[in-house]
Order: sequence, then structure tokens, then C-alpha cells
Amino acid sequence: MKRLASLLAIVLMFTACKDDAKNEDEKTSSEIAENNIQTEMTTEITDLEIDPISHATAVFKWNNKIFYTDPVGGAKAFKNKPKPDFILITDIHGDHMNAETLLALELGETEIIVPKAVQKELPEELQSNLIILKNGESHKLQEFEITAVPMYNLPQSNDAMHVKGRGNGYIAEKNGKRLYISGDTEDIPEMRNLKEIDVALISMNLPYTMPVEQAADGVLAFKPKKVIPYHYRGKNGFSDVEEFKRLVNKGSTNIQVELMDWYPSK
Repeated sequence: MKRLASLLAIVLMFTACKDDAKNEDEKTSSEIAENNIQTEMTTEITDLEIDPISHATAVFKWNNKIFYTDPVGGAKAFKNKPKPDFILITDIHGDHMNAETLLALELGETEIIVPKAVQKELPEELQSNLIILKNGESHKLQEFEITAVPMYNLPQSNDAMHVKGRGNGYIAEKNGKRLYISGDTEDIPEMRNLKEIDVALISMNLPYTMPVEQAADGVLAFKPKKVIPYHYRGKNGFSDVEEFKRLVNKGSTNIQVELMDWYPSK
């Protein structure tokens, strides 16, 4: 009996050890899963706020910094908005560049990143504010690295509304996170080849840029984590951004499509 009791004790000890090991494994697996969820959550730009003004014009708040894109509409369009730390201008057309608005904003020494074609169109009073970037060039600005990327119509031609090299799209990078602002572009190779974009603003309006089908196809090529359609008013009204969302999500459920109201008075 003593021998049987000893054997039972050994069996019970062994079972207890296995249960402890199993519980420890389950705990470890749970911790790993929780850590993975936390890692996935931190991949989003959680401190970026976008305030659409109209069409291509917006106020961005990224943590403690404010910047404007293509400010037009006069000072009244920015009433009660925070002053910008810097400004990005993409092209020479009136829905992107407006000297009267820039002067009315009383920018002081606020830096304005522009392509060369824009610099040539702006008055002397603003020249000292300007940082000129060509396609492919980068500039470190405060907490950001700003890179100018191509934006143009297809097929390329000298009489296109947006010729290659004249205007800039932009990538703003901060703390390893990347925001892409397309400017007036079509589904060009340079856009399709973008990497590791967290948030993308994509234009889609005819006849100036591209239809929603082409925009969705381009987005599915470079796969940003989030995409926001903007600049979607064309000659025949507004592009169907709901259809754009449907096409993107049909092609990939991993891309978040956020629809914002860029035309509050429509």
C-alpha cells in the first residue's frame, strides 16, 4: 500500500506540474496577443487631426504642430483656426495658390514650401518665406521631413493641365509616420510605388485629375493604412466618393477609407 501511495503521489505531482506549465503557456500566449494588439494600435497616426476647409485646402494638426495645405478663400476661410507653423502649396492654379489669402493671413516669418513655378507667381512680400522644392527633394522643417513628389496628368504632354515637374505632391513624415498629399495627379507610377504611407489624401475629379475607378486602383497598388478622398469637385459636379470607398474596400479590407466633407456649402 505504501508503494501504491507513493506512485499516486508522484502521478499527482507530475499532473500538477503539467497544469502549471499549461497555465504559464496560456498566460504567455495571452500576453503575446495583448502586446501584438497594442503594437497594431500604435501603427496608426493617432495624433493627426485634419480639418477640411474646401476642395484642396485644409488645416492639419499633428500633435503640437499646425500646417495648412493650399490656403485659398481669404482670411475669412481661416477664422478661428490656429495659426500655421508652416504651409504646403502644390501648384499654380487658383484652387491651390492664392497670394491674397497668404498676405491676408499675416504669416510673419512662417515658412511656405512651394515648387519653383509657384515661387515665380508669388509677390515680393512673400519671397523670404519660401522654401523651394523640386520633385524628389526633401527638407527638414521643425519636427518634420517634407518630401516633394511628382503630380501630373497622363499621358504626359506639354499641353497637359498638370505637366510633370511643375507641381508637387508631398509626403510629410514625423516620428516614422507618413502622410501623403497627392495634389493634382493621376494614377502615376510614382504614386503607385509609394511605400509605408499611413494616411493618404487622394484627388479625383474630371477632367483635372482622375476618375474614382483610377484613383481606387492606384490606392490598391500602394496600400496606405488610411485613405481620404479630397479635391473631388469637377466640371460636372462631385465625384462619387462612396463608389471610391466601395471599390477600395472590395479590393482590400485592410485599407480604411474615411469620407470627409470638403464642400460644406454644397
